[in-house]
Amino acid sequence: MRRYGKNPDEDDIRIRPNRKGNRPRTHTRPKHEDAVEGFVLTVDRGRITCLVEDRTVIAMKARELGRKSVVVGDRVAIVGDLTGDKDTLARIVRVETRASVLRRTADDDDPFERVVVANADQLAIVTALADPEPRPRMIDRCLVAAYDAGLTPLLVLTKSDLAPADALLNAYRPLGVPYVVTSREDLANGAATDLVRKHLEDKVTAFVGHSGVGKTTLVNTLVPEDRWRTTGVVNAVTGRGRHTTTSALALPLTGVPGWVIDTPGVRSFGLHHVDPSRVILAFPDLEPGTEGCPRGCSHDEAECALDQWVADGHADPARLDSLRRLLATRERREGD
Repeated sequence: MRRYGKNPDEDDIRIRPNRKGNRPRTHTRPKHEDAVEGFVLTVDRGRITCLVEDRTVIAMKARELGRKSVVVGDRVAIVGDLTGDKDTLARIVRVETRASVLRRTADDDDPFERVVVANADQLAIVTALADPEPRPRMIDRCLVAAYDAGLTPLLVLTKSDLAPADALLNAYRPLGVPYVVTSREDLANGAATDLVRKHLEDKVTAFVGHSGVGKTTLVNTLVPEDRWRTTGVVNAVTGRGRHTTTSALALPLTGVPGWVIDTPGVRSFGLHHVDPSRVILAFPDLEPGTEGCPRGCSHDEAECALDQWVADGHADPARLDSLRRLLATRERREGD
């Protein structure tokens, strides 16, 4: 049997024709040096809306990206028709390295991570004080996800005209989480917009919360020219809101630099993906005390060195209680 190398010089070798008429496959991928940068605004059924300079461009993911996802907040490289004209389509050929990634799982037992947004600086956790009733376990879970992703949390409490905020704020005061309290009147007269906007300037802020808490209503006041997102009402029987936002959407703030990302209302926030050892990094007053902890310490056991660290006066006991409460949310289902 005759064998030939890669560069045979025999003149009797037959080259198999390419019946499809296309170019032969190659492992060399184009560098796309002419690609321009875009910012992903929303993703809808495979069509990705990006901001390129001062115009929006509709693009699709290039095949060479494989299973790599593209999410709102991503910085991407785009080629093709970048005019933004109707019925034009560009291609996303590269997703740049993400500075932060906010993830969640459907449940604590679900190993499949869902990326909510990329490159956010802050997570605004929107909770109503009534109608629907606040769910502290949901807030705890969002805080854990924010700390795990390296985002700064912001607590936004709405409908203060229906119930006082003191009890809920007291539970989170040891964490030092910044907060804003608004009422329905504040939303109507614009006061809520001013209260919230000062926390959003020069930041990319993702808004999360249950349906019916007023999240999208608040976003509509922050970005009035994009007031096309519908809002819903709370079901009088279940006490839950109805989903009115079906996909994440990034919108530029009005009046100050910054972006808000409105996300669909969630009814659960799974934490299967969270490594408990990363949550302690959000507690710089407690983190040095873990040096004496046994390997794999859950920070809620007899051998945990944090008890002695607090007893020696290095941190407030309330901070340790808050840390342990947050870490316990991964082991305890919301509503328990």
